[in-house]
Amino acid sequence: MPETILDANGLFTDEAGHARCFWCRASPLYRHYHDHEWGFPVVDERRLFEKLCLEGFQAGLSWITILNKREAFRAALANFEAEELARFGPAEVQQLLGNAAIVRHRGKIESAIHNARQVLALRAECGSLAAYVWRYAAQASQQRPERMTVSAVRALTQSAAAVALSKDLKKRGFSFVGPTTMYAFMQAMGLVNDHIDGCGARAAAEAARAAFVPPQ
Repeated sequence: MPETILDANGLFTDEAGHARCFWCRASPLYRHYHDHEWGFPVVDERRLFEKLCLEGFQAGLSWITILNKREAFRAALANFEAEELARFGPAEVQQLLGNAAIVRHRGKIESAIHNARQVLALRAECGSLAAYVWRYAAQASQQRPERMTVSAVRALTQSAAAVALSKDLKKRGFSFVGPTTMYAFMQAMGLVNDHIDGCGARAAAEAARAAFVPPQ
C-alpha cells in the first residue's frame, strides 16, 4: 500500500501498516532513527555530546541532511569523544574544511571543537554531561500539550526548559546552543516525548522514559 498521510493526526502509514510521525517519511534511515532513537532517554556521554554537536551543525539545514552524514561526522570528529576532539587545532580544522563528506562550515567546526573543551569543564563541575542535562527533565515535562498532534509538534520549537538550558550553556561558554536547538536536543534525547498520538513509537518511548532513572 502506498504511504498515506492521515490528516486527522499527522501520521503516515507505510507499506507494512506501521503508523509513524509525519516527519520521518524521507528514507528508511530516517524511519529507523524515528523508531529507535528519537524520544528515547539517553544517558550515554558520547551520544549526548554527539547530538549537542550535530544539532549545531544542523542550524539552517534539515536533520535528514545531518543524519545522512552522521557516520562521516563520527569518522571526522573523533567519534565525538570529547577528550580527543578537544585536542583538535588549526591543522585539524583545515583538514575538516576539505572534507566533502561533512558540513564544511568553519564556524560550526570550530564550535564543535570549542564545545568539546567546554564539556570537559562541565563534567569536572557536574560529574557528567548526562547528570547536567537531566537536571532539566522535570521542567521540560511541565506544561505539555494535552494531546500531541501534528499542529502541537510543529508549534513546539522552544520551551522554558530549553531556554534555561540554552542560557546556562551559553554562560558556560558553549556556542550554537540556542533555545530552538536545545529543544530539538531535548526531543531527540528523550527529555520529552513528542511522538504524535497514535505513532507506533510513542508508547515505546514513553515506557522507556518511565523505566529510566535519571543520573545524579
